[in-house]
Order: sequence, then structure tokens, then C-alpha cells
Amino acid sequence: MLSDQWTVFLILGATLALFIWNRLRFDIVAMLALLAVAVSGLVAPDQLFAGFGHPAVITVAAVLVISQGLVNGGVVDAVARLLGKVGRNAVLQVITLTLVVALCSGFINNVGALALLMPVAIWMSRQSGRSPSLLLMPLAFGSLLGGTITLIGTPPNIIIASYREAGSFGLFDFAPVGLAITAVGIVFIGVIGWRLTPKRDDPAGGDKLFSVGEYVTELKVPEESPFAGGTLHNLLTSGGTEKSLVVLALIRGEEVSPAPSTFNVLKYGDVLLVEADTESLQEFVEQTGLALANAVNDEDEEGKESQPMTSREGTEEQVAAGDVRLTEAVISPSSRLIGRSANRLNLRERYGLNVVAIARQGHRLKRRLAEIRFRSGDILLVQGYEDNLLSTLQTLGCLPLAERGLTLGREKNLWLAGGVFLAAIAIILSGLLTPPVALVACAVAMVQLMDAGEAYRAIDWPVIVLLAAMIPVGQALETTGGAALIAEQILTVAQGQAAWVALSIILVGTMLLSNVVNNAAAAILVAPIALGVSSQLGLASDAVLMAVAVGASCAFLTPIGHQSNALVMEPAGYRFGDYWRLGLPLSVLVTVVAVPMILWVWG
Repeated sequence: MLSDQWTVFLILGATLALFIWNRLRFDIVAMLALLAVAVSGLVAPDQLFAGFGHPAVITVAAVLVISQGLVNGGVVDAVARLLGKVGRNAVLQVITLTLVVALCSGFINNVGALALLMPVAIWMSRQSGRSPSLLLMPLAFGSLLGGTITLIGTPPNIIIASYREAGSFGLFDFAPVGLAITAVGIVFIGVIGWRLTPKRDDPAGGDKLFSVGEYVTELKVPEESPFAGGTLHNLLTSGGTEKSLVVLALIRGEEVSPAPSTFNVLKYGDVLLVEADTESLQEFVEQTGLALANAVNDEDEEGKESQPMTSREGTEEQVAAGDVRLTEAVISPSSRLIGRSANRLNLRERYGLNVVAIARQGHRLKRRLAEIRFRSGDILLVQGYEDNLLSTLQTLGCLPLAERGLTLGREKNLWLAGGVFLAAIAIILSGLLTPPVALVACAVAMVQLMDAGEAYRAIDWPVIVLLAAMIPVGQALETTGGAALIAEQILTVAQGQAAWVALSIILVGTMLLSNVVNNAAAAILVAPIALGVSSQLGLASDAVLMAVAVGASCAFLTPIGHQSNALVMEPAGYRFGDYWRLGLPLSVLVTVVAVPMILWVWG
């Protein structure tokens, strides 16, 4: 029969293997690990679900709500808009972008900060005639560096603070080390690092990724059509290609109605502005008997006569007029769209959203929309009504990327959101309330800037489940003596060596682990081991915890190490092996700076 130590090692080994395999959601893997320690009796039944009430888990949820409140209040947008004045110098653009995203990431969710600044980075790169690939990786890495500055900057910091025996770390206790590695990292990225990023050609050619005029055709309802007097829905369903043909606008005389409702009643002479591939269009025309009124195609739009539209700009004006907007959005790793096709989602009927085009790895997909299964990182060109377009994208797990006609930020409640957040920070610094209590109070106040549903959507529930499930698993590693056993193996290497050797082993080991598993999970697994090493070597426990925090946050080598890395992969056209080119020297630099800083401040 296996001992408790080997049982927990077996469970953790299987868990890490599933994390690396990446075919199951990481929250599902964490729950499987929790069930495994429950069945094996490694965790008492009354402690099995204690993680869901752990202060660190509640604090992470509160920080995510606060981040959404600051976004809704326009606080971060107000800062982001200033970046438009930076100019076209590459070094200045990289340094400014990474600096701003790092400062934002110190106080709000780093994925949220990245999502807000991605459209700015893409706009700046295209205005300067450069590929977005030169700016997006530095932007993602800057968001990771910034998360190391404060207690609330990233979930690993909050997790690590819960392992401190002398009470939780303060809000800015991470700042001395975090600011040092962030400052050095930004300088390196801005002066040298961005030159190491892959030079991907911008498929948009310095312009927009999608050409709205491409594949757009005008279809007219002739007098003898049996669909006159019927609804648009009847026409689309009878055509048999409903999911491969998108109706962008209904033109009736001089009146243009973008994104028409499928319940609109058609009349003789109505013109439908539709987008479809050649095969789908031909099938639709043959089955419905509609007349081909006008085709707009980039390659042969010149030389045509008596056409109401002769340019893609004219087309875009008709499909994005009034309250209807076009915007590009990237599918996030947690999106409900992943693995599903457009014909299963029924986005037009359920959400009033038209998917006009899809791009993958920097190129527009030419296949029928109905045949395409969405992937994380796909870029969608969508059409919808301005009043609910952004909220719909958020519900679906998509992040606006290169907005067309939508203002970047809205300043409503700017001072209220900023004031509430600063008040919470002041209360924490004064010691009147502990960080979890003050942050939950701040989150409750921020709910006034959004509806309750939006507040719940702001919480990254897979991360919450991951933390709540892995905390008891991490405790099982400690209570069974497994952490002490691993610590003894580390001691055989570090025994008799200087303190910086042990710290380097802990930091680099955590860093490597966080490149293949979720960084919060890496922090939970390594923290008890690090504490075991500190007690055996006489190192300060705070020092080893700081090393774990830095290592867990600095996953620069792979796109799967952190959501920020994954989000920029498709928009920039990166490949899996591109990240180490900038990530490896940056990881070495972080280690070289962090270890002596940790020893100086906490040793």
C-alpha cells in the first residue's frame, strides 16, 4: 500500500501532467485533484472545501470586481488615451506601453489591463507602419512584470501572503522587489528586448485586418419574389445557407438599416447587403430567386458603372451607421465560443450579433463561417448595436481589439471609481481594515458602477475554482510530509552554499513550473516546499515566499504560462516557439535582479 507521501506525489504528478497536456480545463483538473485527495483520505472531510472560503480566494474575486469597476468608470481608459500622443518612435512606443500596462497591472487584473491597451498598441503599430508583433509581446510581458509590484497585482501574490506566519503581507510589501524587476525589465524590453520579437508581416498592410467590402454583395427582392411580404427570417431559412450568409444591411429607397432584425418584413425592391463566399452566395441566389443587384469586390470594383457603392469605405459606412458598429474582437482562453461553430451558437437571434469575418494566425479565413469552429485567439469582425455590443462581447468571452467607431473610453463615474479605489488603498495602509475586508468593501461599492450580473461576470470563475480546489491539495502536500521530503532533496544541492543559491533554485524552479501550469497553482504547490527549505537552511521565510511570488508571476517562456501571453498570440501572429526569444533573456535578468533584492530587503 502506498504511503501518504507517495499518494500525494502520484496525485500531483497526474495533476501536473494534465495541466501540461492542456486538453482539459485547468479548473476541471484542479477539481479532479481535490476529489483524488478526498477519496484517498489525505484531507479531512470538513476541510475539503475550505478553500472556497479562504481569504485569498475571496480577495482575488474582490480584486476582479474592482478591476471591472475601474474599467467601467473610465479610469484606465483615461490613461490609455494619452498614449496616442507618444509619436512613432519604436523605442518610445515600447517603453511607454510597457510602463503604462505595468502600472495598471499593479492595481487591476493584468489581463484586464492588457485587454484595454491592446487596441492602442495595434493602432500605434499600424499608424507607424510596423507589425503589431513588435509591440504586443512587450505589452504582455509588461503586464506580468507590473503584477509583481503590489499585493493585489496578481493572484500568486495574494496566495503567497496567506502562507506568511507573521500575518499577511501589506499592500506595498512587494514593491521594493517588484519595482526593481519591473524597472529593469521595462528598460531592457524598450532598448533591446523588442528587437528580439519576431518580425511578422502585418496582413492588414498597415491598415485594417478585415476588408468589409470584400465578399459583400447586393441582392434585390424582385417583384415576382414569393418572399415579398414575408420576414427576413423566412428568406434566410428557406435559402438553406442561413449560417454561411450574413445580412449586413437592408436598403429600402434612401433608407439604410444596418444589422436588420430577422423579423423585418420584406417589400418589393428591397436591397439586402449580404456577405458570403462565392459558393454560398450562388446557392442562396439559386434557391431564393433574388436578383444579383451589385457586387463589391476588391479585385474588380474598378470600372463598374451605375453602382451605388464603389469602395469598401462606402460599404463600411452602410453596415456601421447610426447605432450599429463594427468592431474586431479576440476570443479569450475562457470564452464560451471555443470549440463551437457559428451555426450552433445562433448569435444573431440570441445576441443581435453578426459575425462578419474570422481571422486566424494573422490571416482571414476563407471558409464558410458555418464550418469554422472557434479557437482561443481567433479574431472576429462583428456587427452589432453600440448600446449592448461591448457587454455582449464580454458575456461571450471576447475582448475588443481594434474598435471601429467605438470610443475607447467613457468618462462616466471616473472620479467616483477612482475615489472609491483610493479610499480602499488608504484604509489598508492605515491599518483600519485588513486587505481582504477593505477590498471586499471596495468591490461592493464598485458594484454601483455596474449591474450585479456584470459584477459576477467580471469574476474569473475558473481561476476561483482553481484556487479553491488547489489550496487543500497544497495543504495535503504539507501535512503528509511531501513538501519536507522535496525540501530535503533541494537541501542536498544547496547545503553549504550561499543563501542566494537556494533562493535562485526556488525562484527558477517556480518560474519554470509557472510556464507550463497556471501561475496560482504553481505558487500553491511550491510555497510549502520553499518554507521547508527556509527552516532547514535558516533562511528568512519571507525571503523564500517572495522568491516564489516572483517566480510564479514571471512566466515569459511559453504562451500557455499566462493568459496575457495567450491573448497576444493570434493578433500578433506568434508561434509557440517565439516567446523564449525575448522571454529567456528577460527571465535571466529578472532572476539576477530579484535574488539580491530579496536578500537585501527580506534576508
